Amino acid sequence: MALADLRKDYSLAGLAEKDLAKDPFRQFEKWFQEALAAKVPEPNATVLATATRDGAPSARIVLLKGIDGRGFVIFSSYESRKGRELEANPRASLVFPWITQERQVIVEGAVSKVTREESEAYFHSRPVASQLGAWASQQSAIIPGRAVLEDNLKAVEKKYAGAKVPMPPHWGGYRLVPHSVEFWQGRRSRLHDRLRYRRTDDGWVVERISP
Repeated sequence: MALADLRKDYSLAGLAEKDLAKDPFRQFEKWFQEALAAKVPEPNATVLATATRDGAPSARIVLLKGIDGRGFVIFSSYESRKGRELEANPRASLVFPWITQERQVIVEGAVSKVTREESEAYFHSRPVASQLGAWASQQSAIIPGRAVLEDNLKAVEKKYAGAKVPMPPHWGGYRLVPHSVEFWQGRRSRLHDRLRYRRTDDGWVVERISP
């Protein structure tokens, strides 16, 4: 299948070193707010890439649920495929594809679980149906059919009817603490702007990467 007719030259904006915020978290928040203002669909959707201990990769789209000076936070079942891989190899990458802005952000770093208190606070901010779903699904496990999920959901709905739904012990948050964050802005002739913050013992340094 030929895809030559899908070629596009990028021309919306550029990215210069003088335009960057002091640290990658502030720069990310700036671009995120611009994505919101531009009505980018689900700007917190991000591709999470993990790998097994021996380096076999996997990737999936998840939703970013928090960011501050400590890192980027997502939530999941700890027993899922990503959970098992992060347990064995606690490093990961996030890619935010803000295509309509001709931008992407690539975050790489170490991953650790957030505190139980942080996980509890987020879990109970979710709709009750989502809380019940966390109990009904054994994430990444092979099941014989959709009916298994629906039967499990009915069972937990009955179990917790009229009661506060507790957070499952196998569920919670992860924080990716970046060692590098790259901001990519599409430019004409494929000469894109790629500016990367890299963490050092003395703080963040900014490097321009050739496209």
